[in-house]
Amino acid sequence: MFRTMLRSQMAFDVVLALVAAVVAVLGGDRWSGLTWLLGGLFGLALALRRLAPGRGLAIAWVGALVQMYVSANVAVADLMIPGVLYGTALYGSPRVRRFGLTSALVGSVVGALYLTVKEYLQRYDLVGSLIEHPTQLVREAAQGTGYFVVIVALLVLPWLAGAVARARGVARVSLEAQLLAERDAARSDRAVAVEQERVRIAREMHDIVAHSLAVVIAQADGARYAMRSSPESADAALATIGATARRALGDVRELLGALRHDEAPGPTPALDDIEQLVRDMRQVGLDVQVERAGEPEHLPTTSQLAVYRVVQEGLTNALKHGDRSGPVRLALRYAPDHVEVAVANRLPPEGHGGQGVGHGLVGMRERAALSGGTMSAGPTNGEFRVAVRLPTAGSTGAVPLPRHGREEGAR
Repeated sequence: MFRTMLRSQMAFDVVLALVAAVVAVLGGDRWSGLTWLLGGLFGLALALRRLAPGRGLAIAWVGALVQMYVSANVAVADLMIPGVLYGTALYGSPRVRRFGLTSALVGSVVGALYLTVKEYLQRYDLVGSLIEHPTQLVREAAQGTGYFVVIVALLVLPWLAGAVARARGVARVSLEAQLLAERDAARSDRAVAVEQERVRIAREMHDIVAHSLAVVIAQADGARYAMRSSPESADAALATIGATARRALGDVRELLGALRHDEAPGPTPALDDIEQLVRDMRQVGLDVQVERAGEPEHLPTTSQLAVYRVVQEGLTNALKHGDRSGPVRLALRYAPDHVEVAVANRLPPEGHGGQGVGHGLVGMRERAALSGGTMSAGPTNGEFRVAVRLPTAGSTGAVPLPRHGREEGAR
């Protein structure tokens, strides 16, 4: 199984493997075909340690078996094996990690036996030494034990280092998720308080406007009838109308100012700000792949803001709830009468959390409805896909009540 990697990471791994293979060839018998073969095999395994850890481990085993089959000595190329085992622990799946640890332990035993028996046969005849030098077996066993200790340190310690690095990465991601959850909880509490305050302000505005208009209508009707018979009464009615309207206007302005108080200062986000948003997401480790079609020159400011907010919420959901090892595909398609936004990310593996429970999809649906558009969201073929279609013309502003279903509970 190949993992998703950035091009810079793949280039680094290939260069590192080439350098290691060249060092292995120069450090051995450069005119020997076996040196080139082992350098190539172990170099390929080192290059695949992050892209395909399981395949890299299998290739490393092939190189080791070839080396033992031809009774070759320990070579410089063998030093690449610890790097392969480190990759299995850090980047491999649970099965690959288990195979890596098993390979380190079994390889230590096999390597120690191989070196001990090889040196023993080089110095003695197997049958003759058992008769003439029985105590030599004890010395060879002690030497084999020393080989085993050294090989275990060279193979198991890198695997343990990779496991520790992986655990630290998982802990860091968990901490980031916890901080995001706490931030969302704080935002939700603040949003509830703000909504309650706005409801109170809306009731007050209704009372102010209704009362003021009732007074204005009554005084206007009275002034019309008193215009000819009692000009003084008509003048007083007009004065009352003016005072009531001015007082109501001041109250409405005060309430509107309170409603605008929590709006963030600065310019409204537009389509040009999506590039910076994508760069910010890439800096935190999200591999965002952007696809564009059409020209957005005809979009009004309100539609640009809606598109930006939809992209922002979609990428945030992918960061919080998706599989961050896979790419996130962002598609923006502009047409003369509408714009389409699609965000697709890989679902997290089983046992690594679900899509979460939040208000992201609800907020995107309400924003799409406010703009007169439509939205669909849900898992498809191992991915979670969000698709929003917004018209370029303004909508009536009517917001339908949200439907409680699968999509709202997904994130």
